[in-house]
This record gives sequence, structure tokens and C-alpha cells, in this order.
Amino acid sequence: GKMCHFLSQNSQPAIRGDDITVKSYKVESRITSRFCHTTVKSSVVNSGPNAQSIGFNVQIPKQAFITNFTMNVNGITFVGSVKEKTVARNLYAQARARGKAAGLVRYRTDMETFKTEVHVPPGSKIEFELHYQEMMQRKLGFYEHSLYLQPGRLVPQFQVDVYIYEPSGIASVETLNTLGEHFSGMAKLTSSKDKAHVVFKPSLQQQRKCENCTTSAIDGIFTVKYDVLRDSNAGELHVSDGHFVHFFAPANLSPLPKNIVFVIDVSGSMWGVKMKQTVEAMQTILDDLTMDDYFSIVDFNHNVRCWSEELVPGSTIQVAEAKKYIQNIKPNGGTNINEALMRAVQMLVKASNQGMIDPRSVSMIMLVSDGDPTVGEIKLSAIQKNVKKVMREEFSLFSLGIGFDVDYDFLERIAMENRGVAQRIYTSHDASDQIRRFYSQVSSPLLRKITVQFPEDSVSDVTQNHFDKYFSGSELVVAGKVLPSESTTLNSFTTASADRLDLSLQTEADYLELDAALAQQQHAFTGFARQMWAYITVNQLLVERSLAPTAGHKRKITQRILTLAVEHQFVTPLTALLVESEEGKERLLADSPNDPKQGCCAGDCGPSQVPDWGPSPEAPDWGPYACACKISVCLCLCPLILRPLCPLGVVVNGQLVGSKRVGVEEKEKEKVNTYFGTISVFYQPDGIRVSVSTDRIDLTHGRNNHSFTWGATADITQDRVKVSIVKDSKVMVTVDDKITVMVLLHRVWKKHPTHVDFLGLYIPNNNQYSSQAHGLIGQFGQEPEVRVFNLHQGADPLKKKATMQVKGNKLVVTRGWQKDYRRDKKRGSDVFCWFIHNSGKGFIDGHYTNYIVPRLDSFLALPP
Repeated sequence: GKMCHFLSQNSQPAIRGDDITVKSYKVESRITSRFCHTTVKSSVVNSGPNAQSIGFNVQIPKQAFITNFTMNVNGITFVGSVKEKTVARNLYAQARARGKAAGLVRYRTDMETFKTEVHVPPGSKIEFELHYQEMMQRKLGFYEHSLYLQPGRLVPQFQVDVYIYEPSGIASVETLNTLGEHFSGMAKLTSSKDKAHVVFKPSLQQQRKCENCTTSAIDGIFTVKYDVLRDSNAGELHVSDGHFVHFFAPANLSPLPKNIVFVIDVSGSMWGVKMKQTVEAMQTILDDLTMDDYFSIVDFNHNVRCWSEELVPGSTIQVAEAKKYIQNIKPNGGTNINEALMRAVQMLVKASNQGMIDPRSVSMIMLVSDGDPTVGEIKLSAIQKNVKKVMREEFSLFSLGIGFDVDYDFLERIAMENRGVAQRIYTSHDASDQIRRFYSQVSSPLLRKITVQFPEDSVSDVTQNHFDKYFSGSELVVAGKVLPSESTTLNSFTTASADRLDLSLQTEADYLELDAALAQQQHAFTGFARQMWAYITVNQLLVERSLAPTAGHKRKITQRILTLAVEHQFVTPLTALLVESEEGKERLLADSPNDPKQGCCAGDCGPSQVPDWGPSPEAPDWGPYACACKISVCLCLCPLILRPLCPLGVVVNGQLVGSKRVGVEEKEKEKVNTYFGTISVFYQPDGIRVSVSTDRIDLTHGRNNHSFTWGATADITQDRVKVSIVKDSKVMVTVDDKITVMVLLHRVWKKHPTHVDFLGLYIPNNNQYSSQAHGLIGQFGQEPEVRVFNLHQGADPLKKKATMQVKGNKLVVTRGWQKDYRRDKKRGSDVFCWFIHNSGKGFIDGHYTNYIVPRLDSFLALPP
């Protein structure tokens, strides 16, 4: 049958389809020495009378690597293998060329859902099986293993097993009641000194939302939380399968004093909930400061302000003053990240030079921002370079990116390059808790300058073994290969600086002891050390690659990642998972699309008042058109993780204006050109409309209407709609952090006899919609098959003619070009294209008059 596979960010039932029987849904995780291998299996039957598409969706942690996916359809087994992208694509292309069943698994690193769909006849039996691996991260003193359980229906055989084996011993283990009171106490836990087993196996009746309900109450995250026993501060050294892993998580040390500058974005886009929750979080964070700590606050929009030009001690009086200052902030204006970070670094440098701060203290900057720079230095690479240049080796930068408008990759790069980490904060009711939790992870530094070393010629291929800081409740992990040796033990030596003292610690491990113990365990993951070393190495190389200074250096790192990912079967942004039948006749591909729009959630939106949707191509300026009326360009928004209801409609409509009319005689001689005079974005769920015209921008919500001029840069947020105005240039309208529409303003000489001011419409490629779209632009989201032939000279030698075969029609087309004004607003750049005559007849669906709508907030009628 026909198959298609892709990843999406949507939270959906694990099994999708009508008239299907889900026989079983089983999840098993094996955690050994903090490394986890998870398997998700499901058995499904198409019990309906018709052929249909059956979906299998698994939400996985962002830090996990998929290692395999297999599928059995009516006895035909498809087995996965990770290959270099080019190799996998070529094999996939060969299968398609032979006309064999071929589909696509889309893989993108910023998404959490693995999503599969298979089209099968009635009576078909399908078995899905997905494998992924991850390293447990210790935060605030615990490891948390989370499994996303959303079967979407009652399942006769539903079971979750989590097996933990920690050779050093388990200090504590518990299941968190994250699935709700309905399942309170239903997970069974058994544990011994070094093993634990959690089983969650609700019966069919227990799964029901109520006694006679046919819907499942299982919908959420199942979490197991644990920590291990630690005999000493020297750490644990595990040797297995020719590899070693050293865990270092000392406790009972006095925290180092810290010097911290909070850099807070107070631009217009932070107005409302984002600022309220940031202020809320800062109240608690400031209370955490002690007299040994020094701090200040830098807040910035288009300007940069300092609460105090110098660092001050965290006394009760100073903290109270700082809290008042933050409470009185009123967000507005642009975003000058570069100047704010420069000021923060200068503050730390000045304090250091003047001997104000303890040389053993930890100096850090904590940046909180929700958007890209719009004022001052706006080039991200230049900001990154500027910050790195002034940051001292002993300073760290931590970045918090609020929402989805922010360029999170940039915040992550700038943090990692300056000995810090980044965290995305989701704009939900608990955003202040997320900020506080992140701060808690870095608020108690215990050690500086940590180095883990091994005797010469005893190990090779060691992962990062020098760390700038160690924070209470976290863990440092070093892994590598063990070289052949006459000795039967491996030693590690750790040095670090603590408060008022220097540490030198030593520990050892027997080469054979752990392998012998693993052989006795029924549910241990025996290959953990080898996979953990590869997991850490690949992740560190991906960071290095993102910071590589030259193309040559980047190529070398890429090759190392490819080699490791293929050898250890990790699906990374640089590898692909080829899934093929045992005979190799039918192939499917797990790939990371170059074009972000391909990662969209195809087929997610149900019936609505708008036609089928799809990713929209970039829109040129639609200049002259057939009639002076309202033209509809429609988009459909997919549901986000926290929004299960669908459809969610967005419509983009344009109203045309004609050129100036010189006189009746002139009008009779020439056709009047028409242009976009108004472009409207209407978000139906919130009832918000943004209307952009050549003289103003209106934001309407119910009876409330707010008008803004083109004469000032501004950021406005209303519920889930954000409007960014760049003075006399453009407007960006972002809906629910998922869809962006850009409108460019074109001014002409006011005394020109015919020309009028007009607008240009651009739809970015990285928007994400459902697989269905319509309207003049939206209908080409999934491009039709087009063949152009019979190229020949036309009346104009610069404009060749040809025949285009599309949608079963043969059309005469003319070669021409349109202007793209995004980079060069005055002259524009030429975009070559084919012009379709007769108002697009035979190319667009239906007649052009079908796209005329009565109002700027009207949706298209459903096609017959």
C-alpha cells in the first residue's frame, strides 16, 4: 500500500484511525547506569470495511536519539537502519523509481513527536515498534524519566515497564502522580539495593474516564524519579564492554559566592503575561541571594538601563529595592540585546578589576528574552562575536528564551560558547515556575575548574573532561574507551576548586566486575557504556559543529558525526533512517528536510469551514490582477502540543486598489493596474483581526480597535497574536507562534500621475500548517506535478513561451519575472517564473471569481 511517514510537533493520540482495534500498546524502558533504552510497541487491526490510513505517533524527549523503527504489515516486515543521508536518499529514490511502495519519515530536531501513517486494506494487521535512547540528566538532585502516554482509546493490553539497574545502589525511587488522581497509586513499584521495577498496567475498566465511558483517561506524562547512592565525593567509575563512564556529583560542600547580572528584555513583545510571570519569578530569585552574593539588573528595550551601575551585595535592603524596580517596569519599544549584554559584561569586568569580588566566586549573566534584536546591532553572528570577545574565561552566560518568536538556536549558541546553557521557557500558566526552576539549577555553584584525568595510555577518545563549574544537584559525566592493559583496574583523578579549598580526588573500577554483574541481570541494558560514550560524543560534536569557525573545520566534524551515528545507529540531523522490507523491494525514509515547511503536520486538521490546507510557498508581490476586489489567500493552523482541538482557522485576505486615473480617455486606452492596498490576517479562535493598509495598522478584537501608524517601530501582543511593526518598512504578524505573514510597505512619490502606495505580501517558508491549504497561494502548498516543454520564442525576445502540463491541462505560459523586495526594498531582486494567462484558468482550482470574498475576515466557501 501507499505509506507516508513524518514527524510533527503536535500532541496527538498514539494510534489514529476509524474503525480500528488496538490490541496492545506496550512501553518498556531499561535504565542502566543513567542510560536509557526505550521501546514502544503497538498491535493494530483495521477492523473497518474500507481501506484507510492508520497512524502511530510517539512523543519522545527532545534529547533522545531514535535508534530504530520496524513495522510489520500483513506479514511483510520493514526494518530500519541508520545511514548517511545521501546513501539513504539514493536507496529511497531507487525504490520510488521502480514504482515500489515508498514513504517519508520526516525528522527535525526541534520536534518531539515521531509520527507514522500507513494506508492499508480492511482486515490488515499492523505492528509498530519504535526504539530510542537517551542519557538521564540529573537536575536538582534527581533523575526524571518521562514517558508520554496518549493511547487515544481503550486498549485491552496496555502496559508500561520501567527497569532501573544502578550498580552503585539506588538511594530513592518514586513515581510522580503526573497522570492525575484517576490513576493514583495504580503504578506498582518494587525495588532492592541496586534494582527497581515500576509497572503501570491499568485494566480496560480502570482506563475508562468514568464507569460507562468509552474514552480513555490515560492522557499525559508518566514519570519515574530516582537518585543513586554515592559513597564519596570522588565520583563513580563504571567500566563495561571496553568503555568507561565516570560520574561526578559531589555533595556537602559550601556554595561558592556568586556575582550575577540579570539582563531582562522589556521590549513591547514582553507586555502582558510574559512580563508578569518574569516579575513573579524574579521576586523569588532575588530572595535567594545572600550577603555573600553580588548582583545588579540590566533591563533593555531599544534603550539599556541599569538598576545599579555597579554590583551590590544581596542584602535585604538592596533586594527589596531591586524587587520594587522590577515591579514598576512597563514593557515597550524594540530589542537591543547587543548593548544590554555589553553593559552586563562591563559591570562584571569593572567589579573584577576593582577587586570588589572574591576571586573564587562565580560570575554569571542571566539573559531573559522573547525576541530577536531589532535595535542597534541586529546581526546575530556579530552579537555572538562581540559577546565572546569581551567575556572573560571565568564568566558564564545563561540564556532563557521565552516563547517561540525568539531565535532559540542563537540563544543556545551564545550560551554554550560562553560556558553556560540555554533553556526555552514555554509561555503557559507556569512560566514563572519554569524560570525559577532553571535558576535553581545554577544558583548554587559548588566547584570551579573541574578536571577529570586518567593514567597515560589507559584510555582513549575521552569526551569533555574539563568543566568550568559544577552546580549543586547536577552531575558531570566523562566517557571514553578503555585501552588494552595488563592492569585489571582503571583509575581516575579529579581536581577542582571549592570555597576556600582545592580538591584532588581519586577513584578506581575493576575492568571485569560490572560486565559480570550485568550478565546476571534480566532487564539491564548491557550495551549502555558503548552507547553512552557515543551519545555524549555525538552531542558534543553537534555543539562544536554549530560553533565551527571555518567551513573546513565544520566538514571534518560532520564526517566524525556521520561515522559515529551510522556505527551506533543514531538518527541525528545529519543521518537518515532507511526502513525497508526484508527483500529490500520496498523502502521508506526517515529524513531531516532542508525545507522547514516539509515538517508540517499533514492531515491533522479535521473538517472545517475552510478547504484543505498545505504549506504555502513564498508569495511574490501580486501586482496587476483581474479585478479590483478582495482576493483570498488562506492558511490553516495546526493544533499545538497544548491544544488538542482542531480546526484552528487563519485566513489572510487582500483588498486591491487601482492606480490613479488620469482621465476618461486614458482609462479607455489603458487597463488600470491593481495592487494590494490592504492585507488582513484574521485569527478566528480568538476573534482577532490585524488589518494592514498603506496608511495604518489596525488590531481589532471584538469591539476594541487599536490603531498604529507606520511612523514608529512597535511590538504588540494580543492573546496569541503578535504584531511587530518596523518603522516605514514592514509588519510581521505571528499567530500562535506558528504562522507568520510579512507585509512590506511600498511608498511612491505622492505627485506621481498614476502610481499609488501599495503592499507586498510574503509568506515565510518555515511556517507550519496542516497538510491542507487553499486560496490563491495555499492551494500550491503541496505542489502539483508540472511539466514544461515546447520552449520557443515569443513576440518579445526576452519573454519565451512554452507549454505547461498541469492538473490534466495544457496551458500556454510566458517566461517572465517578479520582484522580491525583502532584501533590497528600492530595486528588489528578480525572481524568474512562468506567467499563466487567462486569470490562471486551468492552473488554479476553479475560476478566479471563486476567490472573491465579501469581507476581509471571510473564509472561502468549501468547494462542491
